[in-house]
Amino acid sequence: MAGEQGLPPTTQVDLAEPVRGYWVRRLRNSLRDTYMGIPMLKLPEDLRVYEHLLWISRANVVIELGAKNGGSTLWFRHRLDSLAACGRIGRPLVISVDQRTGPAGHALEAADPNWRDSIILLTGDVADQQVVEEVRRLVPPGSRCLVTEDTAHVYETTIAALRGFSEFVPMGGFFVVEDGHVDSDELRPQRPDRWPRGVVPALRDWLESEGGAFRLRRDLEIYGVTSNLEGYLERVA
Repeated sequence: MAGEQGLPPTTQVDLAEPVRGYWVRRLRNSLRDTYMGIPMLKLPEDLRVYEHLLWISRANVVIELGAKNGGSTLWFRHRLDSLAACGRIGRPLVISVDQRTGPAGHALEAADPNWRDSIILLTGDVADQQVVEEVRRLVPPGSRCLVTEDTAHVYETTIAALRGFSEFVPMGGFFVVEDGHVDSDELRPQRPDRWPRGVVPALRDWLESEGGAFRLRRDLEIYGVTSNLEGYLERVA
């Protein structure tokens, strides 16, 4: 049962049980979490890593592939606002791409009527080259981008996103592919038939084809619990 004021249910901890049981409950908990009243399906540990990456890379633009309900879109906007307020970056911008941006637009409007000041919702498919071209037009010259991929979690969309949007990541910047845990039998929930697969195979194939332009940063799975298995990539060339 959800807590008061939209809080997700509390995750119960039994220190004597295997970690898997705790992980499954944490995962279910995150599926009912919100940010400023908008659903945001991300683990707090992964959000904390994003804060580190935004600071380290001095990203002033987040390209979010997969808007869903807009909770993380607004969260990224506020993280960038904080960095701009302390002089770490220039003008912040979040460009969020989804095949259906209506739900995110409605939720953002309800939470913050001024969301359009630094958020652009772009309707389209990440595999469509015209969408890549439109993002290229929208990114201000000289920007440092962080790209996050949170789409269908299947091989085809994952590798299309990597091929199409990795160009926006500067040296020392990051491309984060979310939810690689779908490819781990140990991390899949009790109804795995409902889950997709293909994220980690796409990541591995793409990294092999890139000739060393990006490196996998398993050390960024800092907090032990993560949805982004093998998903933290840094541009090194």
